[in-house]
Amino acid sequence: MNNFHWKFLISIFTFIIFLNTTSAFAQEGNWTHFRGSNLDGISADNQVPVIWSDTTNVIWKTEIRGRGWSSPVVYRNQVWVTTATVDGKEMSGVCVDFNSGKVLFDILLFKQDSIYGKHSINTYATPTPCIEQGFVYLNFGSSGTACVNTTDGKIAWKRNDFKVEHVQGTGASPILYKDFLILHYEGTDQQFIVALNKGTGETVWRTDRPKECYDALQPIGKKAYVTPIVVNVAGRDLLISNGAAVCIAYDVQTGKEVWRVVQGEDSTIAMPFAENGTVFFYTSFVSPADGEKYAELLAVDPTGSGDITKSNVLWRVKTPIIQLLTPLIKDGIVYTVDSRNNLIVIDAKTGATLYTKRLKNKYNASPVYAGGRIYFTSIKGETLVLKAGKTLEIVAENQLPGEIYATPAIVNNSLIIRNESTLYRIGVK
Repeated sequence: MNNFHWKFLISIFTFIIFLNTTSAFAQEGNWTHFRGSNLDGISADNQVPVIWSDTTNVIWKTEIRGRGWSSPVVYRNQVWVTTATVDGKEMSGVCVDFNSGKVLFDILLFKQDSIYGKHSINTYATPTPCIEQGFVYLNFGSSGTACVNTTDGKIAWKRNDFKVEHVQGTGASPILYKDFLILHYEGTDQQFIVALNKGTGETVWRTDRPKECYDALQPIGKKAYVTPIVVNVAGRDLLISNGAAVCIAYDVQTGKEVWRVVQGEDSTIAMPFAENGTVFFYTSFVSPADGEKYAELLAVDPTGSGDITKSNVLWRVKTPIIQLLTPLIKDGIVYTVDSRNNLIVIDAKTGATLYTKRLKNKYNASPVYAGGRIYFTSIKGETLVLKAGKTLEIVAENQLPGEIYATPAIVNNSLIIRNESTLYRIGVK
C-alpha cells in the first residue's frame, strides 16, 4: 500500500474517532429531564465545584421573572425552565444561553382567566420540562402542555384538554420515550397516564388508574405528583409509576398493566428509581389501627406479573409521610432525606441503614451526584456536599440566597441552580 493510501486511511479513522467523540460529548453535555438524561440524578462529570456562594464560582446569574419550581434542563447551549405569574394566569417557557446567561427566549404559552387551586408552597410552574435536539416540551398540568421549537422559539403544538382537579397544584414532570411524550394526570376526580406522539401532540394511548384501588379512598387522597421512569426488564421496557394507592408497571408501548404493588391511601410525590434490576419507590400514606400515619420505601423485584405485593417486595423501610424529594442510588447505596429532615443512607440490597444525621433544614430538591459526591440542596438555599460511601463525610456546605425547591442540573462540570428568582451557573472560572 502506497503512502497516499495510508494517509487516506489515517484521515478516515481520525474523522470517525472525531465523530464518535463529538457524539459522546453531545450526550454527556446535556441534562434533558427532571433528574437528568437518565432520570437518575447522576452526572459523569468529575470536576464539579464543591465550594461556592453568591459571589464565588458563579459564572453567571440570570433573573427569571415570575415564579416556578421547575428544575432546569439543558441541551447543548440552551437552558430551559418554566415560570408563571404569581396569580397563575400566564405560564411561560424561558430559555437562557448556557455560556453567557443571556435570555434567548421568553415565550408566553398559556393564558387563562380561571385557575386551579394549589398548595401554598407549590407554584403554577412546578413540572420540569424535557428537551431533545430541536424541541422542548413544557407541561403545566391541567393548564396545558406545549412543544416548542428550540431553534426559533415557535410553538409546534399545544394540548390543553386534559383536565383534573389538582387541588394542591401539579408537580408531575413529562418524560420522553422514543416517539412518545408521557404525562401523568392524577387529581381528586380522575387519575390517568397518557402517551402523546411527541411530533404532533396526538394521543397514542391513555390508561386510567384501576378503580378498584382508588374507589375506597377519600377524594383528597387520590391525587399524586409522580414522574415515572422506564426500566428494561427481561428485554421489555416497563413504565414504572407509583400513584396514590398503587405502584404499577405498564408496557410503555401500549399502556397495558404488567404488575402492581398495592399500598397507600394518599398522594405520592417522590418518583421511582432503580439500579441493578431492582425498582425502589415510596408508598403513600398508611394509617395503622393505632399510632401515627407512615409511608414506606420499598425495594421490588420487577420481574413478576399481576399483583406482586406479597411475592416481590424485597424489603421495606418505614418513613414519615409526605416524602417530597426522590432519593439517589449509586453503587448499591441509597441517599435520601426524609420529611423530618433526617439524612438517611441505606444499603440497597438489604434495606439496612448505614448511617443517619439530623439536618437543620428541609430538603425538597432531589439530590444529584457527580465526581464521587452527593449534592443535597435545602429549601433555605444551602447545599450539603457529601462524599459518596457507607460512612458520613461532609465535604462542604454552601449557601445561596432565597428559597430552593428545584433540583439542580449538572452539565459540563457546572451546576445549574434555580432559586425563587434567579438561575445560577456555578463552575470554576
